[in-house]
Amino acid sequence: MIILPAIDIKDGNCVRLFKGDFNTVHKVAECYMQTAKSFEKSGANWVHMVDLDGAKDGVVTNADIFIEVAKNTSLKVELGGGIRSLDTVEFYLQNGISRIILGSVALKDPNIVKVACREFGERIAVGIDAIDGKVAAEGWVETSDIDYIELANRMYEYGVRYIIFTDISKDGMLEGPNFEQLDALVKDVRCDIIASGGISNIEDIRLLKKRNLYGAICGKSIYEGSLDLDTAIKMASN
Repeated sequence: MIILPAIDIKDGNCVRLFKGDFNTVHKVAECYMQTAKSFEKSGANWVHMVDLDGAKDGVVTNADIFIEVAKNTSLKVELGGGIRSLDTVEFYLQNGISRIILGSVALKDPNIVKVACREFGERIAVGIDAIDGKVAAEGWVETSDIDYIELANRMYEYGVRYIIFTDISKDGMLEGPNFEQLDALVKDVRCDIIASGGISNIEDIRLLKKRNLYGAICGKSIYEGSLDLDTAIKMASN
């Protein structure tokens, strides 16, 4: 299982939110590059980055930051947030980003996902963020009537290999991920699943690995010290 430490960017700063609420934004690190290099030093191969400004406003906002991390570290950058067009997907992939996460467009303009998968294959992932099992969009400020399993299966048919699943109620709460919903995804969907939201400690990593997930995204737990990244990477890779 791959561990993907997370860097969320808003207004050029490394921040975290509680349950996706933009009113709870707080800074967690002084420098995104120093943070990325610390992840690299801990043995991470990937970093999960999110353009929170882009996610909320639907426009590319912090592109220079993500490209800089990709070019100046050995980390593979997985990037999401506000990526709503094929032009943006192509721009990032041509500038060193390893994997693009499509979120809101999977719900609102799924043909973009279909075409992106046809053109870029495994470099495309879909982020499915849910509240009570229903998919949210537009930086989590809108909720749909679409079930997360239904959307995941639809994305598989479009050629998506990787699904990043977040139970929004768990995000930033350090109370553990939603194992029940993750179990349902693994059972019912043929994509590789990356767990996100709520991961608190090494026991959560052990339980996620036991479920044969492809990956786990860890953010607040690293910044607050409840999860040691070096230890998590070693456990996940053994």
